[in-house]
Amino acid sequence: MQDLTKGSVGKNILLFSLPLLAGTLFQQLYNVIDSIVVGNYIGKEALAAVGASFPVIFVAISLLIGVSSGISVVISQYYGAKQFDNVVKAINTFYAFVLVTSIFFSFLGVYFARDIFELLKLPAELLDDATLYLQIYLGGMVAMFGFFGTNAILRGMGDSKTPLYFTIVSTVLNIVLDLLFVLVFHWGIAGVAYASVISQAVSFIGAGVYLNRGSSLIKFSFKNLVVDFDILIKSLKIGLPTGLQQSFVALGMIAIMRIVNDFGTDTIAAFTAASRLDSFASMSAMAFASALATFVGQNLGANKIDRIKQGYKITLLFSSIMSILVSVLMYFFGRELIMLFSTDPNVIEIGYNYLVIVSSFYVLFSAMFVTQGLLRGAGDTLIPMFITLFALWILRIPISYYLSRPEIGLGSDGIWWGIPIAWTFGFLASLVYFLSGKWKKKGIIKH
Repeated sequence: MQDLTKGSVGKNILLFSLPLLAGTLFQQLYNVIDSIVVGNYIGKEALAAVGASFPVIFVAISLLIGVSSGISVVISQYYGAKQFDNVVKAINTFYAFVLVTSIFFSFLGVYFARDIFELLKLPAELLDDATLYLQIYLGGMVAMFGFFGTNAILRGMGDSKTPLYFTIVSTVLNIVLDLLFVLVFHWGIAGVAYASVISQAVSFIGAGVYLNRGSSLIKFSFKNLVVDFDILIKSLKIGLPTGLQQSFVALGMIAIMRIVNDFGTDTIAAFTAASRLDSFASMSAMAFASALATFVGQNLGANKIDRIKQGYKITLLFSSIMSILVSVLMYFFGRELIMLFSTDPNVIEIGYNYLVIVSSFYVLFSAMFVTQGLLRGAGDTLIPMFITLFALWILRIPISYYLSRPEIGLGSDGIWWGIPIAWTFGFLASLVYFLSGKWKKKGIIKH
C-alpha cells in the first residue's frame, strides 16, 4: 500500500499511474483481441454484434463503476486519515453490495437481452449473435463485478500494482481461451463470450485467495460480509452520482448506437473497430485520472490542499503528452490499425474517418477526464454528473443525429463530429467548477 500524502508529488503520481496505465492497456487488449478474433475468424457480422452488445454491457456495469468509485474515495480518505477500522468496514460493505447487485443485473440481462436489441432496431442478421453473446457475458456478472470491485478497493488504499498483475492474468487467459474456443472448438461468438467470463472468474478467485493470505486489511469471507449502513450511505452519496453519470453515458452510447444502426452492418463494424482503437486514447486519461482521484482522496483526508493543486497540474501535463502521442499514431496509421479487425475496404474507410475526426481532440478529452478525476477524488460527484449529462444528451446525441441526416451530406462522419463538440463543453465546464474551489469542502473527514 502506498501513502500518497508524503514525498514528491510528480513521482508519486507517475509511479502510481504506471501500473494503472499498464492495467488499462491490458484491459483494452482484452477487448481488442476479442474483436480481432471475431472480425477475422467469424466475420464482420459477428464483429458488429459484439459492438452492438458493448453499450448494453456498459449500462449493466455502470452502477458498479459509480459505487466502486465512491467506495474507493471513502477508502482513500479513511486511509489518508489512518482510520484503518473504517477501511475494513468499507471493504466488507462493498463486497456485500457487489454480491447482491451482480445477481440482480445478471437476471435482468439474460432475460431481456433479445428485447433490448429489438427495441434498438438492430439489423436482423445480427440479432441472434448479439443476443447469445450478451446473455453469456451478463450471466457471469458476479465474477466481473468482483474483479473490478477488488481492483477499486486496492486502488483506494494506494495499491496499483496488485490489480495490474491480476489484469495481466485475466487478459492472457482471455486471449488463450479466445483462440481455443473459436479456432479449435469452433464455438463462434459464444466462445468469445465464455472466454471473457472464465478469465474474469479465474482472476477474481485468484485475487481473493491472494488477498486472504497476504493482506492484513482484506480478508474475503462470506461471514464478514456485514453492511455498515453509515459507510454505505457515505459511499452512495459519492458514488451514486458517478453511477448515474455512467448509466446515462451508457444509455447515450446506446442512443448513438441506434443512430449508427441506421447506416447498416459496415458502419456498425467500422464503429466497433474504431471505438476499440479509440479506447487506447482514453486509457492514459483514465489511468491518470484514477491515480489523481486516489491522490486527492488521501491528501484531502490529510488536509493538504496545496499538494492537491500541484498534483492536478502535473497530472494534466502527463496525460496531455500521452494524448498527443496517441493522436499522431491514429492519424498516420489509422487505416492499418482498422485492417487488424476487418479487410473490408468500406469498413476500413469509415473507421479511419472516425479516427481522424475524434483523435484530433484527444487532448481535450484527457483534460476533461483528469479534471473530473480530481473532483471525484474529493467526493464532489454531483456537478460532474450534470456536466456529463448536458454534454452527452443536450449536445452530442442531438448534434450527431442532426449532422448525420442525408440533407446535411456528412453521412456517418456527422455522427463522429458530435463527440469532440461534447468534449469541449465538458472540459470547459469542469475547469470552471474546479476553479470555484467548492470541491475542497466535500471530503468525509472534517478538519
